[in-house]
Parts: sequence; C-alpha cells; structure tokens
Amino acid sequence: MPTPKQARSLEHPTREQISLEGVLHALSDPMRLMVVRALAEEGVADQSCSVFDLPVSKSTTTHHFRVLRESGVIHQIYRGTAKLNSLRRDDLEALFPGLLDSVLTAYDRQSERAPAAG
Repeated sequence: MPTPKQARSLEHPTREQISLEGVLHALSDPMRLMVVRALAEEGVADQSCSVFDLPVSKSTTTHHFRVLRESGVIHQIYRGTAKLNSLRRDDLEALFPGLLDSVLTAYDRQSERAPAAG
C-alpha cells in the first residue's frame, strides 16, 4: 500500500527526457502560455493551480497543467491539498538557450497588438 507521500507524487520528465517538440507543443496553446507567462514573472514563487483564472473549465485547466508538466515546462508538487507549480526555467535554458525568453517576448508583443479584424 502506498504511503501518503507516494500517492501524492507526480511524474516529471528528467532534463534528458525533455524534447523540443514537446516544449513547443506545450507552448503552442494560449491558455498554457498565460500560465507560463505568470510563472515567469520576476519574484513569483510556486503558484497554486487555483490562482490561475483561466477562461476554461476546471477539467480543461487540469489538462493544460498536465501538458505543461509532462512536457517538462513546469514542475508540480503537492503541498497539503494544493498542487504548486513552478517553471523549469533552468532545465529549459540548459537544453534550449533563449527559447523560453524568445517565446515569452513574442507572446507579450502579440498581446500588445490590437486584435485583427475578423
């Protein structure tokens, strides 16, 4: 029978298992980019999933966090009943230098533009 700690652990890829394709896929969704942007802000410590007010259902939010974790973009741990999230910036920078900052800069610039008429 698993101990409570074992039952509450989450699987994460090792640094060596993180792929460019997986990271780019994770970063290709606007909701996931919103999460990564928030986690990348200066001085932000681990954030609970509940602080992210995404305009999607709870189950969809859970899916987005799982994609980010399984791709190696974020690290999640349980602290009590809360699942805390942190950006794996060191791992991403070691594997793909400049990628995260480039994507976030592009995301910020896109967010600043007026929406295109459609």
